[in-house]
Amino acid sequence: MHVGFITPEYPYEILSKSGGLGTSIKNLATSLTKEGVKVTVFVVNQTFDDVLTDGDVEIHAIKAKKKPFAQWYFTRKQINKYVEAHVRKSNIQILEAPDWTGITAFMKFSVPLVIRLNGSDGYFCHLDGRKQKFKNYIFEKLALKNADRIVSVSTFTGELTNQVFNLKRDIITIHNCINVSDFSPLDATIKKGQILYFGTLVRKKGVLELAHIFNEVVEQFSDARLLLIGNDNVDIFEKRSTLELLMDDLNDTAKERVNYLRAVPYHEVKQHIAEANVIVLPSFAEAFPMTWLETLAMEKALVSSDVGWAKELMVDGETGFTVDPRNHKEYADRIVSLLANPDLSEQMGKVGRQRVIKHFSTEEITRQNREFYKSLIV
Repeated sequence: MHVGFITPEYPYEILSKSGGLGTSIKNLATSLTKEGVKVTVFVVNQTFDDVLTDGDVEIHAIKAKKKPFAQWYFTRKQINKYVEAHVRKSNIQILEAPDWTGITAFMKFSVPLVIRLNGSDGYFCHLDGRKQKFKNYIFEKLALKNADRIVSVSTFTGELTNQVFNLKRDIITIHNCINVSDFSPLDATIKKGQILYFGTLVRKKGVLELAHIFNEVVEQFSDARLLLIGNDNVDIFEKRSTLELLMDDLNDTAKERVNYLRAVPYHEVKQHIAEANVIVLPSFAEAFPMTWLETLAMEKALVSSDVGWAKELMVDGETGFTVDPRNHKEYADRIVSLLANPDLSEQMGKVGRQRVIKHFSTEEITRQNREFYKSLIV
């Protein structure tokens, strides 16, 4: 079997910046190659053209060609032509692309095309309560309508995508996976009272709610400290630094107990995860977040949001707690209960890791993807 992925991002040092989408594609691509599947990844909108290798994965960096008008159309046609040539040359049997910005709108291929829902612009605009640009809506809807099959990383995302784009597609769920060997408990000393948030500092991930939550926490737990790790972001509504907005909402006591680190190498993030008492990820807008999987796989108790997808990943009261981040007092109470009870925190961490191993490990999710791909190949 030979699978091709079309993507705007992939974590490789000389390619453009990559986030959770790229990580999830790399996890799947790498695991497929270990099962004997040949994988080619086409990374679009790069600053250069080249063919690279990442282990057994072949990567094609495709440079965006500037056009005087209708860049959106001609770029897609350029990508279509390049990918189709390699489909025929290398006998690629199936192609997959994400839903974000309708990257495959106006494209036609000689093999089945799968769209994987990781969260489109329309999906996130709906969750954020924002109006989507009409052009983006058309591109994403066209790409979804023209796909041979659609698979979603969570049932919640699939159902909401059908609703947002007024589709009636049959969408199956195959969750994101994680390598439980790469993400496993580290031998580290827990820092008493250490609360960790890691990821981009942006409103949709509930970061602004953390200020009010942490104000409540410091009133109840004198040793509480909040560590924020991730790139700052200009808030879409206030047009100011999200970090500045968060700091403005902290009381004087809480403000003294916050430490911020810009994005750091991931091995250092793992160390911070291992040393934390509690991980907090209060996001309002995700599909099936890799940060949550990483936290649970590393055997750490998590206080997350309770939005849609959360119930597919978390088990409230067993792997941690799921709480509406806007309920600041309840969210803070759950954090404090874990800070004050190390045994409970440890127990929940162990349950969380076992749940990931059973349901979301690379081996299990790769098996599901291979069976899905085989069903589409004529």
